[in-house]
Amino acid sequence: MLIIAKLLGKSPFSPLQIHMDKVANCIEELPSLFSAFTQGDRASLETAAKAISKLEHEADLTKNDIRNHLPKSVFLPIARASFLEILSLQDAIADQVEDIATVLTLKPVEKTAPFFNMLNQFVEKNAAVFWLVHQVVKQLNDLVAVSFGGVEAQKVKKTIEDIAYKEHEVDLMQCDFLKQLFHVADDMTHSHFYLWRKIFQEVAALSNLSEKLANRIRMILELK
Repeated sequence: MLIIAKLLGKSPFSPLQIHMDKVANCIEELPSLFSAFTQGDRASLETAAKAISKLEHEADLTKNDIRNHLPKSVFLPIARASFLEILSLQDAIADQVEDIATVLTLKPVEKTAPFFNMLNQFVEKNAAVFWLVHQVVKQLNDLVAVSFGGVEAQKVKKTIEDIAYKEHEVDLMQCDFLKQLFHVADDMTHSHFYLWRKIFQEVAALSNLSEKLANRIRMILELK
């Protein structure tokens, strides 16, 4: 478990960054998860889903340890509530990866090739948004050093703007997918139609949560 007081002494954002690395471990499992899904390899899919569940649990333990041992008397460069809100948003991303894994294991889907091709690109787009906000969290120490201003703050704001743009690209891809899905809906069973729609919704939530996290950090910058 973490020794929060020592971590805060080293850097006030070290606990958040350690937790964010745990979240990143979940994201890193997505290629294996979707590779097994698109290949129809149920055994590998179950294995990948279990690995993600284990990693999500580790992120939960880290989150709980931070919450339980964050001293109220320790000085933080941001409001305690903001610190905990960032932690909660980070954890929501790990939860979402586990939700995606669960949905993929519900039942095999019809091998509709265009959807599989679009799905892989869609997953990559959403993961890219996460990695940008991961980068932002890693830069928080630099922001403290310059009192949340100057060139470093402008760099972070630029990255956050990039996150918003990429999340918009995800929305456009999701809209395109839905058009294709409804176009062939009459040729699909109800359960497969619902499952395909659910899969894309769950994956899209990754970029939505990542953007929310980035925007929460930007609000802190604007208040400084």
